[in-house]
Amino acid sequence: MGRDKSRRLSGSRDFRQRLVLATLTSTPITIKDIRAGEGGLRPHEMSLLHLIHKVSDQHVIDVNDTGTKVGYKPGVVVGGKDLEHDCGAHRGIGYFIEPLLLLGLFARSPLSIRLKGITNDTKDPSVDTFRMVTLHMLKHFGVPLEGLELKIESRGAPPRGGGEVLLRVPNINSTLKAVNWIDEGMVKRIRGVAFSTNVSAQIVTRIFYAARGLFNKFIPDVHIFTDHRASSSGGCGLSAGYGVSVVAETTTGCLISADATVSYPNVDEISEQSEKPELMSPEDLGEQVASMLLEEVAQGGVVDSTHQVCSMALCESCFKMLLLLLSHMMTLRAIESLRNIKEFLDVKFIIKPDPNSNTVTRKCVGAGVKNLARKIS
Repeated sequence: MGRDKSRRLSGSRDFRQRLVLATLTSTPITIKDIRAGEGGLRPHEMSLLHLIHKVSDQHVIDVNDTGTKVGYKPGVVVGGKDLEHDCGAHRGIGYFIEPLLLLGLFARSPLSIRLKGITNDTKDPSVDTFRMVTLHMLKHFGVPLEGLELKIESRGAPPRGGGEVLLRVPNINSTLKAVNWIDEGMVKRIRGVAFSTNVSAQIVTRIFYAARGLFNKFIPDVHIFTDHRASSSGGCGLSAGYGVSVVAETTTGCLISADATVSYPNVDEISEQSEKPELMSPEDLGEQVASMLLEEVAQGGVVDSTHQVCSMALCESCFKMLLLLLSHMMTLRAIESLRNIKEFLDVKFIIKPDPNSNTVTRKCVGAGVKNLARKIS
């Protein structure tokens, strides 16, 4: 009789990460007491289960009538091409891209899927951040950039969405490459994209000049592309909004990001209110995001706070010793991720503060997660 690998968990926290770790380690899990008395699983969590069903095979997903208990027995991540998934309008597409990247790397065949929903919002990283930063971060772990693509075909802002992206993820042969990633370098240039959908084309220009005005006080090489989508030209989604995503690239190839979005409420909701809600102006938005990026750079580290969890998830999948330098400002989500990684893979991170750079160095020996799905195909 082998040791029982199954895990019994409770609560709704880290629902997405628990599913991903269970899948990568072939660990059956049972999660109970999911918002008992509050409706159980949220629509975006049910949508995530449907998404896992589409990219996997030979798995079992059991949800009780109240949505407060989920049983999940992982199968094989098969990947596939020409898949489609409607992410809904409760969470952004970024909520679904992060687990898809990790699962797609360990799939039987390359993954190609069209995702529909909200491309830019205030809850999840924008699709621009994934395209400009996350995908390029994977190359540090030996993931080939060939076949790795995120194409934004239509932008969708809250509350109704209507955006559409095409995600392609190649599968790896065996394991991820270990890294020694401790040199953050100096910022050499800043790039970004300011977008608007179903609003005046002048808004993206106002965002651009406001953000660049602050950046140019510190560095001359700044270029922010503009992406205006209108109903007449297509690719504009169902709601009105605007936003900006910016990236600082260092001399050692590190990418530090920040983004923000402003969206208009439903027209029906506005008509029912005595006063229209005040939205952040394009100028204020541009200056806010510029300040956010400068703060991320000032904190130090090879990744920003948005990518702390994703980078650690990649680290624990590696086979050998690796070093990872992150910002000293660990997010609560990153701290909880350390506990989940320890729970499923028994991987411990050794954390050492560096008073000279005001950062912390995290070191671990990866669990050596292999792409068994490809080996048995």
